[in-house]
Amino acid sequence: MMWKIGMGLVAALAVSGCLETTQKAETMPGPQDGRALFMANCAVCHGENAKGNGPMARAMKTAPKDLTLIKVRHGNSFPRAKMMSIIDGYARSDLAGPGMPEFGALLEGDLVPYDSGDGKQTPTPRKLVALAEYLESIQASR
Repeated sequence: MMWKIGMGLVAALAVSGCLETTQKAETMPGPQDGRALFMANCAVCHGENAKGNGPMARAMKTAPKDLTLIKVRHGNSFPRAKMMSIIDGYARSDLAGPGMPEFGALLEGDLVPYDSGDGKQTPTPRKLVALAEYLESIQASR
C-alpha cells in the first residue's frame, strides 16, 4: 500500500514538472531577450553593434570577430549549433587569439525545446537560445 502511495506521489510530481516545463516552453525567448544578454556579457569585446569594436577589443592582440557576418562566413547559412557551442564553451578549438570566455554557467537555468539546425527539438538553456536568436537576427545580408 505504501508503495502505491509513493508511486502516486512520484507520478503527480512528474506531471506537475512537465506542465511547468510546457508552460515555460510556450514563451520561447526571442532576439530582444538575447540582445539584453549580449549587451551585458558580449558587447564589452564585440561592441554594441556586434562588429568586434567593443572597449576591450583595443586591448586584445586579435580583434573579436564581427558577429554580424557569421552567416556570410558560412555560405549564407547561420550555423546555430556551432554558434551555441562556441558561446557555451564546448567548441573552442577553431578560435584564434586569447580566446573567448566560457559562458556555460551564465547559460544554466530552465530549458526550452529548440531546433539548432538538425530538425530535432532538443532541450536547450533558455539564455543560449535567446543569444542564438539575437545573433541570427543581426546578420548582414550578402
